[in-house]
Amino acid sequence: MAAILAMASCGGKKTQASFDEGDSIQTSINRNYTIFGVCGEASAMNTLQVIADSGDTLNLSVANAKELMQVFGGYVVGDRVAVLANEQRTEASLVINETTLMGDWVMLNPLDGSSYVGMSIREGGVVEGIDQTTLIYKSWSIHNGKLEISLVREGGGDEEETTLYDMVKLDADSLVIRDGEDLYEYVRQQ
Repeated sequence: MAAILAMASCGGKKTQASFDEGDSIQTSINRNYTIFGVCGEASAMNTLQVIADSGDTLNLSVANAKELMQVFGGYVVGDRVAVLANEQRTEASLVINETTLMGDWVMLNPLDGSSYVGMSIREGGVVEGIDQTTLIYKSWSIHNGKLEISLVREGGGDEEETTLYDMVKLDADSLVIRDGEDLYEYVRQQ
């Protein structure tokens, strides 16, 4: 009876709860679509098996990603990987080997060219500067296929800066990332 009265008082029309589209757009922008997991034993030349952190096991074709040079660091059974996949979760569009990404990366100091500076990328989002006195690194992550690094500049207040870098190259000895127009070429420190 209460339901009939409620429908009658609304003229029989269904009402929708409104929402702020700005919130929806902001949530969509910040959502990370990256699949994180471990490379499984069924991986092969053009197939990547990902045992996802969510518990799912995915068998993804990597043929197109390889053709477009979007497989960074290769993949070996047991390595941690970050993957962007199609909606059906059958094909990878980008693969980043997080195991290969971890380590100490240096480049010639752009200020004087006489010394090396860089960063040490560790498990759990830990990143530390190498011979960088003016930058205090806070964290790293993979966000929608980009390397995200947060830091604070010495003398610049306590404001944390977060930058997203496109992957250009990653292998056992080289890490090349791009921030807009700037290209950063690192080598693995021995």
